[in-house]
Amino acid sequence: MSNLVEAGKTGELEDGAMKHAPTPRGEIILARVGDKYYAADNRCPHLGGRLSQGKLEGTVVTCPLHGSRFDLKDGKVVRWLKGTGLMSKVSQAIKSPKTLTTYQVQVKDGQILIEI
Repeated sequence: MSNLVEAGKTGELEDGAMKHAPTPRGEIILARVGDKYYAADNRCPHLGGRLSQGKLEGTVVTCPLHGSRFDLKDGKVVRWLKGTGLMSKVSQAIKSPKTLTTYQVQVKDGQILIEI
C-alpha cells in the first residue's frame, strides 16, 4: 500500500533545478525538468553521496563523490563511477552497479506529491 507525501510546491523549483526533501521514508531528491517532476532517493547507492549536491543534466543526476550517474526517470545507472581502467574495474568488482530507487510523482493544486 502506498501513501502520497508532499515533497514541495511547484513554485519552489525552476526548470533544471533540484533540491532535497525529507519524507517518512528518508531524504529524497526532487528535480524539475521542463514541466515534469522526478523523485528518487537522495543518497547514491555507491557510497551514499548526496545527489542533491551533484549536477543535473536533463534527467541525469551525477553524484558529487565519485561521479556515478543515474537517470531520474527510472533510476537506471548511466555510469557507475567516474573514470576507466583498473581502478574502475576493481571498484565495480567490490561494489557492483545498483539502480537508484525512484518514486512516482503527482502534482495537485501546486503541491508536488510523491508516492512512497
